[in-house]
Amino acid sequence: MRFFNVMGVLMLLVGAAAFGVWRGWVPLAAQWNPWAPLDVRASPNLLTRYKLGRLQDDPALCDQVLETAGLRVSRQADTPADAACPLRNMLRVQAADVGLSSSFLASCPLAVAFALFERHSLQPAAQAVFGQAVTRVDHLGSFACRNVYNRAEGSLSQHASANALDIAGFRLADGRSISVLKDWPGEGDKARFLRQVRDGACDDFNVVLSPDYNAAHRNHFHLDMGRWWVCR
Repeated sequence: MRFFNVMGVLMLLVGAAAFGVWRGWVPLAAQWNPWAPLDVRASPNLLTRYKLGRLQDDPALCDQVLETAGLRVSRQADTPADAACPLRNMLRVQAADVGLSSSFLASCPLAVAFALFERHSLQPAAQAVFGQAVTRVDHLGSFACRNVYNRAEGSLSQHASANALDIAGFRLADGRSISVLKDWPGEGDKARFLRQVRDGACDDFNVVLSPDYNAAHRNHFHLDMGRWWVCR
């Protein structure tokens, strides 16, 4: 009986503390406040995934977070609800702090996760391995209205909701190109860099699939914000 009384008191205290934080009565640093908007400039922590998830259906919160993301985006009109792959609350990422091979459609969580990835994973890996910045990301696109692996039947891919991005390579400040297809199998700096990028991306995206996953990903990193957590 005493155990249950203690647990009840603890739950009450935790609930009171959470309510106090929500109401603003208990001061808490923004990065550790689950109700504070995500700041892309701050290092990711245990609350980052939760805060990214809040952006899916909250355009106003999305716009607020994008102010810290270093992205140039334009909002896209919703597609008809009866479309084969309806799109809602979509952005077109037109530019980022790093160059892009082309613009891409993205859900708000995907766009912000990309900004986190560029700042906290990609550029630190480039500095650590090459002592210079990545100046361009080469990607294979984000939106494709299809099932997983283009199967005739089965679940829709995260690409069908522009919630995934496939990255094929990078360009460094000195002009060198790094290709997932060509450089992943090696053992030099380029291969080491690619593995650091893959591992770092797992802190920013929910699903990260590399050539280690299967042959279908031999030429790109698949990055998505789906409901599962996979790092491979």
